[in-house]
Amino acid sequence: MRVLLIHAHPLEDSFNAALKDVALAALVGAGHEVEVLDLYACGFDPVLSAAERRGYHDVETNREPVAREVEQLLRAEALVLVYPVWNFGYPAILKGYFDRVFLPGVSFRMKNGKVVPNLRHIHRIAAVTTYGGSRFRAMLAGDPPRKLFRRVLRGLVAPFARASYLALYDMNRADAARRTAFVTRVRDTLARF
Repeated sequence: MRVLLIHAHPLEDSFNAALKDVALAALVGAGHEVEVLDLYACGFDPVLSAAERRGYHDVETNREPVAREVEQLLRAEALVLVYPVWNFGYPAILKGYFDRVFLPGVSFRMKNGKVVPNLRHIHRIAAVTTYGGSRFRAMLAGDPPRKLFRRVLRGLVAPFARASYLALYDMNRADAARRTAFVTRVRDTLARF
């Protein structure tokens, strides 16, 4: 399967970067063809410009500023996101990726004024993420990243696409044993992807 692995963390020596490496190794080890898009490493600009917003619904030209990223997404049969949760949301660079790349004609199309999902070629999605706060604290806030993944992203892909949400909560207090257990969980889950 062709997998697009998107990573969103600025530090190359972070636990999140290590999770990206574990995910990549597990996917390659399982025989998948993996394309990595490291948003910080490639200098992805998350800012939707005024011109892009004006041309947002023009499906003939809207993908030109992000043509490379759109082509990566359209080639993918699976999507794996590796990112930290910051302020109960995606890092700005990942949110900007969604804003700029998940365009009309790409991730959805408009039909009679309604959004119709358009990423039906993607049959598997996974998120590998860490939260600074506890699961209880995230639940009190409604756990927006989990909901966005399970409800919004999953709604754009194939109807019965398998989805895995792998989250390490309370990362700020996670000891070596909890971090190691999470790495094992990520490795095992993606080895069966």
